[in-house]
Amino acid sequence: MNTINNTLNIKKIFKILPHRYPFLLIDRVLNFKNFEFLNAIKNCTINEPYFQGHFVKEPIFPGVLIIEAMAQAASILIYKSIGQLHINKLYYFVGIDSTRFKKTVIPGDQIFIQVNIWKFNKHILIFKNTALVNENIVCKSKIIFAKKSCSKYK
Repeated sequence: MNTINNTLNIKKIFKILPHRYPFLLIDRVLNFKNFEFLNAIKNCTINEPYFQGHFVKEPIFPGVLIIEAMAQAASILIYKSIGQLHINKLYYFVGIDSTRFKKTVIPGDQIFIQVNIWKFNKHILIFKNTALVNENIVCKSKIIFAKKSCSKYK
């Protein structure tokens, strides 16, 4: 499964991620290449619960959830690259660096998420990520995952 243009619909995403509504933040994987990149989308609709209080007169998608969507996309890429969920091969989300929010995301927007493996070794995976709406960058971040057995992050 090293080819580009691998699409994953919501049913396939359910088989990979343990998250469910309202915390599942990936609606579709558009394509990926093992150990390289993944592109996904998150559709933002006014019906989502965080828009009821964030903020009432000017609803915006919380920035922390953009980061979580990036982490979920990266998790899918890890799973698809490794090929299985095995207790000795689990990677945990342990950090974020260089995060910048450029624009707000509002109901009706579709977030295009790009995750790219930047550094990879036996114990650490670092992703460079970008979130875009209408081809405009809304967020950039580096996300760090550590292998479960890596004592550096315990």
